[in-house]
Amino acid sequence: MIEIDDIAPDTHVLIAGPTASGKSALALQIAETQGGVIVNADALQVFANWRVLTARPSDEDLARAPHALYGHVPGDAAYSVGHWLRDLEPYLAGRAIIVGGTGLYFAALTEGLAEIPPTPAAIRAEADRLSREDMLAGLDPETTARIDRSNRARVQRAWEVLRATGRGLAAWQDETPPPRLPLAETVPLLIEAPKDWLNPRIERRFDMMLEMGALDEARANLADWDPTRPSSRAIGAPELIAHLRGEMTLAEARTAAIIATRQYAKRQRTWFRKRMKHWQRVTMA
Repeated sequence: MIEIDDIAPDTHVLIAGPTASGKSALALQIAETQGGVIVNADALQVFANWRVLTARPSDEDLARAPHALYGHVPGDAAYSVGHWLRDLEPYLAGRAIIVGGTGLYFAALTEGLAEIPPTPAAIRAEADRLSREDMLAGLDPETTARIDRSNRARVQRAWEVLRATGRGLAAWQDETPPPRLPLAETVPLLIEAPKDWLNPRIERRFDMMLEMGALDEARANLADWDPTRPSSRAIGAPELIAHLRGEMTLAEARTAAIIATRQYAKRQRTWFRKRMKHWQRVTMA
């Protein structure tokens, strides 16, 4: 476990880790001990329409320390890493404790973000109709070698960039400007969460979400549910919506959501292992 006294109190802290690994608890401990604003770096916790299901901080946690960039985006809006970097900028003037599980956000912050033109709506609609395999088949080899090919969102983003600009995502990335916050100017902490320790936590947390009203939250999203929206990627949302539509029992939805969360955690661990080799490891188990 990290010794908070060893962290310079005037330095930005980055806390990454897989879902359900205790990132928010660590951020709160640092904020209460040393001060600072806890800033969200989770691509799903930005959306207003999924509070319980994305495990956003509770009212009690919000009262313990200042928080930012949680639930500030409408559920029907598009939101990208570029939006997040712009929203984050004001908080870098003070001491920020940036916490989340979206590796791409941390990479953009500490490695730089390619300035790619926005995707036209017509091209995005075209991509929404294609399968992941069809989009992969149309990518350039350089981009295919870099992206997470099992992640539809990443594949679709790469396909849209190539379709809209005529250049592969890899080519754009090779022209990336300097990072806004170099890793050397931060305290970067990566929570290590072994599968055998994390999986029971994932299951317990989803059951807690159900007790806290996740099904009611899904019901509130049912009328205008659109699976292509970024907010609809909230883990467990498609399964609970399917249950409300009579397509599966609640027990089946629970099991499917827990499996999806475990798979997501596995993808996160793979990203962290490949891209965060210079981060300080923190063991929570």
